[in-house]
Amino acid sequence: MTRPRILTTAGLAALAVVVVIGLSQSGGTEGPVADDGASRLTVVQARDALADAPAPLGALYRDANRILPSSRKAVEQRIAGLRGTPIVVNKWASWCGPCRAEFPYFQSVAGQLGKRVAFVGLNAGDNREDAEGFLRSFPLPYPSLEDPNEKAAFALGASSNFPITLFYDAGGKQTFVHQGGYATQDALVQDIERYALGA
Repeated sequence: MTRPRILTTAGLAALAVVVVIGLSQSGGTEGPVADDGASRLTVVQARDALADAPAPLGALYRDANRILPSSRKAVEQRIAGLRGTPIVVNKWASWCGPCRAEFPYFQSVAGQLGKRVAFVGLNAGDNREDAEGFLRSFPLPYPSLEDPNEKAAFALGASSNFPITLFYDAGGKQTFVHQGGYATQDALVQDIERYALGA
């Protein structure tokens, strides 16, 4: 093999490595999916999971798997309106790979605990079309509030990282902010029990 051909081959190999690394760090929608046995819901299962939840949760979950137009004030009012019930707010975006990895955990855990804990998504820094496409692949038994410029997220104390999960006790006090994705479903459940339910 001639020297120019060796350099060209080596250059192409290096470029391929750079592309693979870039894609793995970009958090694109084709990122990893949780693989520890968490169930994946269908759209129908997501909508039915909490259909008989008590008030005020029943009203919240009637908008399951929808992205609701919102504003900073509307998000704050929604959370205030759930006072009396522990709350878990998950900030996500369709382009976020770690969000994709932890979504099956939120699907499953919300179905299990959603009659005791209010689950709310916060779709931040995203566009509606991509977010709705994401939810067709990863349907949720609860709604997400739209926050394209992240004003609501920042007002709630969430940084610009993705994903972030915020926990509130039944009195409406924010008790914990979890930075980054959950590595296991058990870790999410433990934080809900500790920071939302006060167990």
